[in-house]
Amino acid sequence: MQVKNDPEQFTDYLKDASNLSGGIAERIYFPETESEISQAVAEASEKFGSITVSGGRTGTVGSAVPFSGAVISLERLGKIISLDAEKKTIEVQPGVRLSELYVEVESRGLFYPPDPTEWSAQIGGTIATNASGSRSFKYGPTRNYVLELDLILSDGDLLKFRRGDKLTTRGGVLELESVAEKKIKVKVPTYPRPRVRKNVSGFYNSEPLDAIDLVIGSEGTLGVISRAKLRLIDRPKGFLAGIVFFKNTVDILNFVALAKEISFKNRSRNNDKNRAEIIERGKDSSGFNGIDRLDATLLEYFDDQSLRLISEKYREVPAGFQGAVFFEQETQEETEEAVFNAWEELLSKSGADLENSWFTTSQTDFEKMRKFRHALPVTVNERVVKNGQRKIGTDMAVPDAAFPSFFNYLKSSLKSSGIEYVIFGHIGDCHLHANLLPKNEAEATSSRHLYGRFIAQAIMLGGTVSAEHGIGKLKRKYLNAMYGERYLAEMSELKRCFDPKAVFGRGNVFEEKFLLG
Repeated sequence: MQVKNDPEQFTDYLKDASNLSGGIAERIYFPETESEISQAVAEASEKFGSITVSGGRTGTVGSAVPFSGAVISLERLGKIISLDAEKKTIEVQPGVRLSELYVEVESRGLFYPPDPTEWSAQIGGTIATNASGSRSFKYGPTRNYVLELDLILSDGDLLKFRRGDKLTTRGGVLELESVAEKKIKVKVPTYPRPRVRKNVSGFYNSEPLDAIDLVIGSEGTLGVISRAKLRLIDRPKGFLAGIVFFKNTVDILNFVALAKEISFKNRSRNNDKNRAEIIERGKDSSGFNGIDRLDATLLEYFDDQSLRLISEKYREVPAGFQGAVFFEQETQEETEEAVFNAWEELLSKSGADLENSWFTTSQTDFEKMRKFRHALPVTVNERVVKNGQRKIGTDMAVPDAAFPSFFNYLKSSLKSSGIEYVIFGHIGDCHLHANLLPKNEAEATSSRHLYGRFIAQAIMLGGTVSAEHGIGKLKRKYLNAMYGERYLAEMSELKRCFDPKAVFGRGNVFEEKFLLG
């Protein structure tokens, strides 16, 4: 196992995509096997008292930035251990990159549904953050696809998790046993979770709770993930996709609401009775006739400011529109025309400008649409660098019923601020990214104040402060605002059950006063 002790040799491991500065560490380990992870963890715990786990370092909240102790990089644990095409499972080491996994499973006619934006992320990191993306509207986050996990504890011992094996007993208690037969008794936190589709704010809890779900989304605070077994599905035969332009924001909100209603109803099609009722009814309350054909995989939004900004790179973006929606649906060859006709009818009734909109069933053109979507955050980052400032971007989500109110609050506040901004993202999940692009320090200060107001509004509406990026080191005060010190104390108590000396992820999720007081 390679070990580096000179910080000059590992400066790249002192930062991540959050641009959080000031990272320091005394040593970095590069294990290549599970036993070497255990060795590195045991040694680093004893000598340095603080361990930061490093994956692809693609996170935006500073979780992989160390401020003391040692770093354990998992980049050399990048093997696909096995793939069972019949059982639709894949077993991997934590350093496998998403892009590598996608190529492997799709070559076997299979599909891994979680679709985080950053394909260079490593599997271990996506599990540690419960990563999600645009397709979570249909498929949900990473959690839904994790079947087994191995977790190395701070003394080098190993916990093995298999979905369904360990559920909470009465009173919300988990009783676990390590490979070395160490007993761990865990009291699950009692805080109420917000009723939103996406939430990665603190440890997961539910009643009952599956033990494996505590590790998923724990942001490197409980141990080191050394192996994972993931569930796959059959690869879709094809996709119909479109980027549809609207001249009226109200029409966009109405279209999205209707597309969601229809999609959710059609997801009950595995229930024959429900399907029969849907087909017999034939149409929803709007009079739309294609209700039994539509089931969106994703619904993504671009506001007028996003279209203006991205038109600097894509000249074909039509002018004069208040926004656009990117939608996608799986198709079979024999259903492509019927699905397209159903979407066309829905869009026509919803006020979309079909003449200027883009549609495709071609994989090549579909990839171009995805690049168009992903070009927006890239363009935003370029503008921020040009301005010499940091972007300030939201990651909040709110319940469905509260979304129109929250959307209007975001839009009106940003318009009146005079600061350049864009709003885009996962509108199907009531989860938008509002990015403020300050040009000077005065605007940066105003942007931070606006962000605080958006956090308060989301919490007041029953939402979450982080829907997909996690808490890390940058959003701890917002987690405190969301849950309060009582529930943070419950989270820290849970962490100490796994990590008694608070070795892992020092500074992530909690302030140290909750762990060391």
